[in-house]
Amino acid sequence: MSRYNHRHNWSRKDYITRVLFIVGTVIVLVGLMPRDAMRIYHYNVGEPWDYATLIAEDSFPVLKSEEALRKENDSIERYFEPYYNVRHQVSDSIRNVWLSTFENSLAGEVPLYFKEFFAERLQEIYEQGIMTADQMRSLEGRRIGMVHLIDGNVSSEYTVDELYTPITAYNALTEDIDSVRFPPAVVRRCNLNRFLTSNLVYDEAKSIQQQQEVRRMITPYLGAVVSGQKIVDRGQIVDEYTYAVLQSMEQHLSKRQKSVGEVILTTVGQILLVTTAMVILLVYLQQFRSDYLEEKRYISLILTFFLLFPILTFTLKHSVMVNAYLLPFCITPIFVRIFMDSRTAFFTHIVVVLVSAVAVSQPAQFMVVQIVAGFTAIASLRELTQRSELFRTILLVLVVSVLTYVSIDVVTGRFVSFSEMDYSNLVCIALNALLLMVSYLLLIPIEKVFGFTSAVTLIELSNANTPLLRLMSEEAPGTFQHSMQVANLCAAVAERIGAKSHLARTGALYHDIGKIRHAAFYTENQNGINPHERLTNEQSASIIISHVREGLAVAEKYKLPEVIRGFIATHHGTSMARYFYVQAQNKCPDEVVDPAMFTYPGPNPQTLEQAVLMMCDAVEAASRSLTDITEQSISDLVERIVDSQVSGGFFKESPITFLDIANAKEVLKSKLRIIYHTRIQYPELQGSAK
Repeated sequence: MSRYNHRHNWSRKDYITRVLFIVGTVIVLVGLMPRDAMRIYHYNVGEPWDYATLIAEDSFPVLKSEEALRKENDSIERYFEPYYNVRHQVSDSIRNVWLSTFENSLAGEVPLYFKEFFAERLQEIYEQGIMTADQMRSLEGRRIGMVHLIDGNVSSEYTVDELYTPITAYNALTEDIDSVRFPPAVVRRCNLNRFLTSNLVYDEAKSIQQQQEVRRMITPYLGAVVSGQKIVDRGQIVDEYTYAVLQSMEQHLSKRQKSVGEVILTTVGQILLVTTAMVILLVYLQQFRSDYLEEKRYISLILTFFLLFPILTFTLKHSVMVNAYLLPFCITPIFVRIFMDSRTAFFTHIVVVLVSAVAVSQPAQFMVVQIVAGFTAIASLRELTQRSELFRTILLVLVVSVLTYVSIDVVTGRFVSFSEMDYSNLVCIALNALLLMVSYLLLIPIEKVFGFTSAVTLIELSNANTPLLRLMSEEAPGTFQHSMQVANLCAAVAERIGAKSHLARTGALYHDIGKIRHAAFYTENQNGINPHERLTNEQSASIIISHVREGLAVAEKYKLPEVIRGFIATHHGTSMARYFYVQAQNKCPDEVVDPAMFTYPGPNPQTLEQAVLMMCDAVEAASRSLTDITEQSISDLVERIVDSQVSGGFFKESPITFLDIANAKEVLKSKLRIIYHTRIQYPELQGSAK
């Protein structure tokens, strides 16, 4: 049986609370799950259909794509032939003005035949039609080649090239005339450009009416599919029409009004999916990490991630801007790994991805990519003690995710070439990796909310320059040195038996901070004066035992994490201040001394790291009293102290095993031999050499 499996004695209230947790989680997730039909096929134009032959269950129209409809509307907007009204009064008025001007100003200076000749030429040009230069530029810019000219009730079609602007009309008026009969200098004197103006007026109402009629002729349908019709065969290449049919089928399914029976069936399926995932997770915890079920903070952390990412996936399912690959799912295994363990992190990640995948268009590929990415994050990141570790993990997750995604495309035949590849998901995967950097910023808030202590916090607390450790080094220097030695021993033992070395070391540094208040009453801080000589054994024992209570008060004052306070409370467990108890018993051999007055309040160690501290603390303190330091004496000391703790039952509430205890003894013996090694005695010079 695993060292983490304990038999829990849950009350009825505990069971009800956990059942309500499950029911509440299921209700929230099912309530947010999408009810519409989800795309379960992946296909592209030019690729083979990888699934079984698809038969239409309902009749539905085959819709044109939005792109096709947009192009058709754009073509109407761009190439529509506008309508212009011909104003004959303009040409009549201009003819009269020309004749009047000739009679009043040009007669005598210009030959008489100019009068009728240019009057006829102006009439011909106006009959052809003149528009403004701006109108002509607009038609050319929209690449319109034809226009309709409305003359009364008659509409005639003209090419744009047949129409004039005032400039081109002047050129036409003066071109191809006999330069002898019409000398250029004389023609210029006529100022013919004054008689050229637009006689075509844009008919906006008629143009818009005709444009709308043409638009009404555009149909959004390519055809129709009837119920029972075969849509596509397995292995068939998906052409543009088949692609449109498949897209139309998905739209039809998403908009189809479901019957009450279908809604109930869908909801039941979703409830079964979420409930199954929850039960699987709880069965795993029950079988392999039942200790997590005992503490609400562990369950709360797991349920938070179990709810968070599926809810985000369901909420963003219909978002155009957000892809499921953009969500940093690897945050789940990173934090569960940091605060719990690797196996639980991987299992939690799988369940979270499984529930989230129901809202993704390609669930199989999505699950494989996310599970591989989560495994990479767990394998590459252990405790997040440095930012560089997180950067390395992010880089590995990015590379592995991209390779996995592309590999699946290649295996399934969806990969044609890099130039034709859809890079949108790969871009989201890259952005996902950047979002994982938020993990470092979320570390402290998660610690505060759930009551965890990360390796980063432990490393900060283990700095000897922290206010509390500096105070201990000044007020109780002997205790400070003792704590440093115990911390080093704890780290070595924890590393050997697979415990959390950072936690064990930091807990050891603070386990005796209660001695600051009465530092002189502890042997390691005494300098020839022993204040216990003036006290009774009961008083001395009370002061010695009080350092646990005082330590907890100091820890609360300096806001030390709860996990560190656990080391302070348990490092003596329910053992006795035996020195004063024996003295009291020897002083009054005929009386029964109450052992409760000499017993520490406890509790006994509850965790592996606390058990390590109890062993290292007792061994290090006892080793200072050795007079004959040899390998054998050190070995006997370690065996005697640890065995007495085991026989006293101090480790019964911790998950430490006999193998762990044996390994711990070996480490303690080895470290103490190094600490108390015999130094070489240097010889002195003799005779004349002096």
